[in-house]
Amino acid sequence: MPSRLRRILLGAFTVGLALSISLAELALAGLAVALLLPGRDVAQGARLRWPLIGPLLVFAGWTLVCALASDQPLRSLTVAKSLLVLATFYVVLHTLPDAAAARRFATALFALVAVVSVLAIVQVLACPASPPAWPLLGRFLSKCTRAHAFFSIYMTLAGVLTLVLLGVLPSVLRTGRALWMVPAWVAGVAALGLTYVRGAWIGFGLGVAAALWLAPQRLLPRLVLVIAVLGTFLAVPGALQRLESAASLQDNTTLDRVAMFEGGLALVHDHPVLGIGPGRVTDFYPRYAPEIAMRRHTSHLHNTPLQIAVERGVPGLGAWIAIWVAFFGSVARILRALPATRDEDRALVLGCLIAVAGFLVAGLFEYNFGDTEVLLVACSLMALPFVVANDVGGAAHLRDLAASSPRATA
Repeated sequence: MPSRLRRILLGAFTVGLALSISLAELALAGLAVALLLPGRDVAQGARLRWPLIGPLLVFAGWTLVCALASDQPLRSLTVAKSLLVLATFYVVLHTLPDAAAARRFATALFALVAVVSVLAIVQVLACPASPPAWPLLGRFLSKCTRAHAFFSIYMTLAGVLTLVLLGVLPSVLRTGRALWMVPAWVAGVAALGLTYVRGAWIGFGLGVAAALWLAPQRLLPRLVLVIAVLGTFLAVPGALQRLESAASLQDNTTLDRVAMFEGGLALVHDHPVLGIGPGRVTDFYPRYAPEIAMRRHTSHLHNTPLQIAVERGVPGLGAWIAIWVAFFGSVARILRALPATRDEDRALVLGCLIAVAGFLVAGLFEYNFGDTEVLLVACSLMALPFVVANDVGGAAHLRDLAASSPRATA
């Protein structure tokens, strides 16, 4: 496939991540097909092919075993097709030719998300009592007391914002050339506040703390960052009360999360090895929901590790955890090996590391691993450090370092 068409598909994929899952999936399929065609450039042909392949294959294989062992294997296998989203990691890895392209991808995604954030703010401020009859505008201004932008629900917007804002945060802290990133980032924080998704807030807050600790020591950007985050959340009506309610059992949502956790642990106790199968929580949970449950029907348990353990058993949870252990280990080695002169690359790699950490923390309060839009962004950001490591125009020893991680190559 010509490189120009590949760039068009990559652009469409980037736009789709911020605006439309249908566009993102179509463009991703086109990019996947492009990888199978001849005519790839030298940079792509020389890159490390299969980082993280070991734990990813084990997790995928065990998921299929659990699906086949469930009481409704066809239904579980249908749900398990979401494993294909994980291939986004390899498609992005093989599509971006070098570190500069990885930085452009991250910046373009951030710029698009910043525009979406401004629209999300307008969405909440202009939210009418009843949506207008016009189809597109009516959908945009439907259920808009909590920002959801162009996504179907506010939780998806919160997950995407958490990943993208944390992913560029080290670059924002070191910015001196692209000052537009600062107000754009603040707009994203405001939109995140207006989603009122507490789990995303917690993941984002811990990610910001990690960035302040790990990013280069520059006092003024740090002070501006802290003031911007605190000021933005103070300006969001009811944000502090919403955050405080997360620790109160007087809050119905919090109480329901506790009930789901209790019911989920009971499910794991009764199905510790193979779980109940992907997509089976809907049918099993009513039998395990404790008396304190506010609702007795749910498709997921609002906790990613627990959901994985319930559906795939303890071995499945172990395989899932192994993916992240391998990722953080490999990316930490890449970051340590990057010379100080490559400060832009270091900021990108650190940002992706922090973004994935924030994603996992938020997943303790929401099954974001099962949200396709959010997982597409997460897998895309996960690939960027390996693109940096595989940049044949940069430090060749980075490729060797990444290759030293278990099962890095095939």
